[in-house]
Amino acid sequence: MKLIEAIIRPEKLEIVKDVLIELGYPGMTVTKVKGHGQQKGVWRGRKYLVALLSRIKIEITVKDSDVEKIVNTIVNEAQTGSIGDGMIFILTVENIYRIRTKESGESAI
Repeated sequence: MKLIEAIIRPEKLEIVKDVLIELGYPGMTVTKVKGHGQQKGVWRGRKYLVALLSRIKIEITVKDSDVEKIVNTIVNEAQTGSIGDGMIFILTVENIYRIRTKESGESAI
């Protein structure tokens, strides 16, 4: 199992969320975050102070076999082609436990 953490633009949240639900992954955690990447303080040839930009972090746990499909979906739906589109991180999940039913492993996803 893998944990996918996607940092995306706020205006892309509803589109990405709806497509993930269509793919059978309705469970996710969404957090408002702030940060910046490799902007380096230069945009269109002008220097500026890099501020922390508002972004959304989506966390979703998926089966190993679905990682590529989910990542490609997020990229296709969240991409604008501009600096600041975001990043996706893939982390290995050792186990999952559903508190209500006591299920564990992939059946708990």
